Amino acid sequence: MKSFTLEIVTPFRKVFSEPVSAIIAPGEEGYFGVLSKHTPLLTSLQTGHLKVEQNFPGQEPRELYFAISGGFAEVLPAGVKIFAETAEAAAEIDMPRAEEAKKRATERLLQGRKQWDLERARTALERAKNRLEVAARKVRWAA
Repeated sequence: MKSFTLEIVTPFRKVFSEPVSAIIAPGEEGYFGVLSKHTPLLTSLQTGHLKVEQNFPGQEPRELYFAISGGFAEVLPAGVKIFAETAEAAAEIDMPRAEEAKKRATERLLQGRKQWDLERARTALERAKNRLEVAARKVRWAA
């Protein structure tokens, strides 16, 4: 299978930069896939998981998962660049911290607008749930 370079960057760091054979990303209109020689594309991203496949001759196939929050993807002949607000590899997710963030956001939503900005709490809850789902994928497919 042909490969292309995937780069995942946030405002704070480069999260990933390696050859890959395919990706599935969380676009605003739903998930979309990219293979080598994909038509050029620029699209916004929503909170969700980014699935990365590395399937090369002579190597064990790998699936990597990243928790992505917002940003955009640029698909060009040379590769794909993901510019995300936040991006975290499944293996790096601190599950207790994500559980605590989910609990805190849920409590703030229950307290209502008098105490907290509800939109910010909803976004925090969505990100926390996404991180937990991605971390669970790491465990499920690590074997």
